[in-house]
Amino acid sequence: MTVDRSLLHFELALRRERIFVTGHTGFTGGWLVSWLKRIGADVAGFALAPATEPSLFVAANVADGIASTIGDIRDFAALRDAIARHQPSVIIHLAAQPLVSKSFADPIETFATNALGTAHVLEAARLTPHVKAVVCITTDKVYRDQDWVWGYREQDPLGGKDPYSASKACAELVAASYRATLAERGNGVLIANARGGNIIGGGDWSADRIVPDFVRAVMTRNPISLRNPCAVRPWQHVMALVHGYLVLAVRLLSGDSSAADNWNFGPSDEAARTVGDLVEQLSTVWTKPEITYAPGSFPETRFLHLDSTKARSHLGWAPPLSFEDTIDLTASWYRDFAASPSEGAPITVRQIEYYCNALRSHAGR
Repeated sequence: MTVDRSLLHFELALRRERIFVTGHTGFTGGWLVSWLKRIGADVAGFALAPATEPSLFVAANVADGIASTIGDIRDFAALRDAIARHQPSVIIHLAAQPLVSKSFADPIETFATNALGTAHVLEAARLTPHVKAVVCITTDKVYRDQDWVWGYREQDPLGGKDPYSASKACAELVAASYRATLAERGNGVLIANARGGNIIGGGDWSADRIVPDFVRAVMTRNPISLRNPCAVRPWQHVMALVHGYLVLAVRLLSGDSSAADNWNFGPSDEAARTVGDLVEQLSTVWTKPEITYAPGSFPETRFLHLDSTKARSHLGWAPPLSFEDTIDLTASWYRDFAASPSEGAPITVRQIEYYCNALRSHAGR
């Protein structure tokens, strides 16, 4: 794998910037912070302790070289204090209760974290003088489920029947309120919502997610149980979403008020495959577990897809990975980590550098 350490344009814009990441102990947060450290940003993180064992946070040494605070975004005083200490120019808000299954078991925690927690982040942001930009990460599940085959666009109505989806739609409304009426009563911070979903990649060990379930099945030599093998999802690598978040953050940081809006970050139509297809493709890179089938314990949408024309056209966001590339990177991360658990950080960095090189090649076509 060829490594080119020169920085891309959007990376250069973030080099030495003070960036505050909520949810840095999570799966996406771990990839985001690892990328920001490689760029040379001054990073602080605020989140609960890792929710899983193992975790990407520990495996990739995410805390090394950053100001890491273990705390709860429901604690406004602690959150505001952490942001005030770091005085960031950019906040990327990832902290959330991210699991649909857990939202049924504990809807109060889900709404408090995802809706009120977002209000806490934005209130602290508008009251902190140096903050210029906030990127709030939500999900593709904020849209009202229409069960149609084409992609949801940013202007389509919000919805959400399950507590997780509804709580994220609430978070979107909170952000819209701050953007429209409250930011100007503070420091004028620019606020954007980034909607993505069905991300995969190395280092995720969450419950009730297909790739971690696959990894556990391979590692324990037990069967993997599929709830809905015919469900179609637009799979994309976590780095593609992190790439989108960084490009959006740079646009906000530059003072472009048109970027203070809602943005979809989803893969091309080619990446929309069934759960069964995903498992088969993972098996070609690593090992194929025995597959069983069982009904799920909570309802799931049959098909969900985002139209990301806006991000591609206006932000120049163009992820270079095919579905096969995404699967290969995902399965090889776990395979290589299983062989050498102490190498989690260099494996992660090598994959980030691979993605950046793929971006250069893609841009030069």
